[in-house]
Amino acid sequence: MSDRRFRATTAFQRHVANPLTRLMPFQTLLETTGRVSGEPRRTPLGGRRVGKSFWLVSEFGTKSQYVRNIQADPRVRVRIGGRWHHGTAHLLPDDDPVARLRTLPKGNSMAVKALGTQLLTIRVDLAD
Repeated sequence: MSDRRFRATTAFQRHVANPLTRLMPFQTLLETTGRVSGEPRRTPLGGRRVGKSFWLVSEFGTKSQYVRNIQADPRVRVRIGGRWHHGTAHLLPDDDPVARLRTLPKGNSMAVKALGTQLLTIRVDLAD
């Protein structure tokens, strides 16, 4: 079941949701560098800035393409409130992702918790 959920969710996100939400000027985006192509890859997501860090939870952990890109190159950019920030992403497998979701925006957190099968906390240390 979880593999089917992963395939259905990622297909919907890749072909329907992400192309539409990327166009929204204040949608939070994470920009990674494609580990194979070297091209910028922008992923709409939810999370929250706390001081000089941006926190998010990946619903599919290391199965997510943007997480694999982070593993290959942790230098990222995050668009928050329409403004781009450079940073370094850190995967935090020892963090409690369910507890972390309670501190993040509710709508996105509910979707991540409902659809996710391998939750993984990510912290981006922002340089600016």
